[in-house]
Amino acid sequence: MVESEPKLLNSITFLESGFCVHPGFVALRGGGLATRKFPAMVAVLEHPRHGIILFDTGYSEKFISETESFPYRLYRWITPVTIDPATTARHKLTQLGISPADVRTIIISHFHGDHIGGLWDFPQAQFVYVPHAFEDVRHRKGFSALLAGYLPGLLPTDFLSRSRVLEPASKRPLPPEFSPFQVGYDVFGDETLWAVELPGHAVGQIGLFARDSSGKAVFLVADACWASEAFLELRLPHPVTKILFADSATYRNTVRQIREFHELHPETAIIPCHCMKAVEAFRQVGTSLSQKNYSYNEPQ
Repeated sequence: MVESEPKLLNSITFLESGFCVHPGFVALRGGGLATRKFPAMVAVLEHPRHGIILFDTGYSEKFISETESFPYRLYRWITPVTIDPATTARHKLTQLGISPADVRTIIISHFHGDHIGGLWDFPQAQFVYVPHAFEDVRHRKGFSALLAGYLPGLLPTDFLSRSRVLEPASKRPLPPEFSPFQVGYDVFGDETLWAVELPGHAVGQIGLFARDSSGKAVFLVADACWASEAFLELRLPHPVTKILFADSATYRNTVRQIREFHELHPETAIIPCHCMKAVEAFRQVGTSLSQKNYSYNEPQ
């Protein structure tokens, strides 16, 4: 039976759980040679009935231990990561009065290491994702896993028993306010959280629509783009990143869809996982960045 209420979350909070660094041009053509910080953002969603929900987990100390040996150490060489106990999502949630056991649901956008790095830290959480996202990586090891941005050891040993997959057959037509996206997953059956597939960067990647109790709307787009300027100006990453993408042509189409969504719904804050400026704009004014107030080339 589908619940009729509520349709609003109590709150939406963003935490940074570690970061990596790259030259700016890698993430965005024309981004320059200067090294830039790309935070791994975790969305903390407080649901009136289901309690604390995380959208991804960022990095954790487990990521460091899993990249000590070859070939997985190449992940850390290619993507230099900074994380320590005080900067994990687990620690920052504890500072907010939220214990690891309070986190009952983790929605996994996709299975790259900077999105599942903290799964071990939340032993009571149920994992929610689309099945083809996991099927693409579950049997990968060694270099095959590395090329998919996946570290098998980041999955808890009881991962499958704690999983709730969003089956393709459960897709529903989306409300008009999510156009041009047509179908998605009503995660809890109460219309508080709608998941939509954002393919290209990774197989089965999903984004999330939500609205808090004040009415502020967000569209969490994970790694569908790495910086807001990517969809604002349709500026894509350097071609070298294609080796890491599931389908670069589909990636470009997804970025265009996000751009179209922004044009139709400029009041909704679009949050790429690694874009701190988008997060700050949401915190300050509760809406999305625009071409007038965002410049990727500004000093970080």
